[in-house]
Amino acid sequence: MNRLTHLLGIELPIVLGPFGGLSSIALTAAVSDGGGLGSFGLYGYAPARIAETVAALRAATPRPVAVNLWMPRGDEITPHDIDLQPYADAARSLFEAAGASVPAAPESFVPPVEAQIDAVLEARPDVLSVVFGVPDAALLSRARERGIAVIGTATSVAEARALDEAGVDAIVATGSEAGGHRVSFLREPADSLVGTFALVPQVVDAVSAPVVAAGGIADRRGVAAAFALGAEGVQVGTAFLRTRQSAATPGHRAAIAGAADTDTRLTSAMSGRLARGIPNRAMRELEAGRIAPFPAQNWLTGVFRSAATAAGDADLVSLWAGQSAGLSRLDDAREVLDELRAGLPV
Repeated sequence: MNRLTHLLGIELPIVLGPFGGLSSIALTAAVSDGGGLGSFGLYGYAPARIAETVAALRAATPRPVAVNLWMPRGDEITPHDIDLQPYADAARSLFEAAGASVPAAPESFVPPVEAQIDAVLEARPDVLSVVFGVPDAALLSRARERGIAVIGTATSVAEARALDEAGVDAIVATGSEAGGHRVSFLREPADSLVGTFALVPQVVDAVSAPVVAAGGIADRRGVAAAFALGAEGVQVGTAFLRTRQSAATPGHRAAIAGAADTDTRLTSAMSGRLARGIPNRAMRELEAGRIAPFPAQNWLTGVFRSAATAAGDADLVSLWAGQSAGLSRLDDAREVLDELRAGLPV
């Protein structure tokens, strides 16, 4: 047992990366049941859906679970700030290919984060992890009153220090190898692309909270390296996303299984924020056109991505994956957990 496992009440210092839009009850429960910390991404979830999700997680596993929220960076736009038509026109061929209609602008792109926070605190998961910012003192106090640990996420030493000074319980240091969104908040993501091997030891030296290493970890070797760098836990995304328990489509899982080391790249095309994934038709065509600011682009592409997901078309969805995709060789979550466990310090 180390500080992280004691803090979170888990057996293994292995955390499932929270997938906004790709989380599943089955995968979260499988990781928690196996002794790690299963996580579930709540991006875009309304309060009622948050309550239902945490209840479903509680029904699926008696072990600790985490949920994840996106903090506002302050640069988010609303439907009243933008004319969506030019961006919809730029993506029209993708809507047509997915068999989806270009929608009218909504009242809001995402629920208010304050309402999401209230719903999470009311539902009382064991852990709340946050990205894109620092939880304020009021949130930390309210969480602790309910016995909820809070984990922050950093892409630089400065961000880790800010989280540590705020008093979070643990810090995920996520290197630029990681799949999905770059969750930087003090500088632009493109200016915060520090690799895991460089980032983790510098964060460990700079903060007092336990550090969880993320980015490029997919097997026992990555786990051993993370602990050698001073981490007290690891967070793993792509290797678990590859498994049949995830909510990724069969085409997405196949893309991960077939990816080489150079087969991912960073793009803002799918959501309006920088993220790492495997290129496909949607990414390439959107990059060649007009990309709306976040979260407008994410909402807009989400319409045809949902239709494509239902149709099983992997060329029109977000194929999020990290640079370790080529090491993601297992299709069962328990097997992945066993492989990662083999790299833990004895």
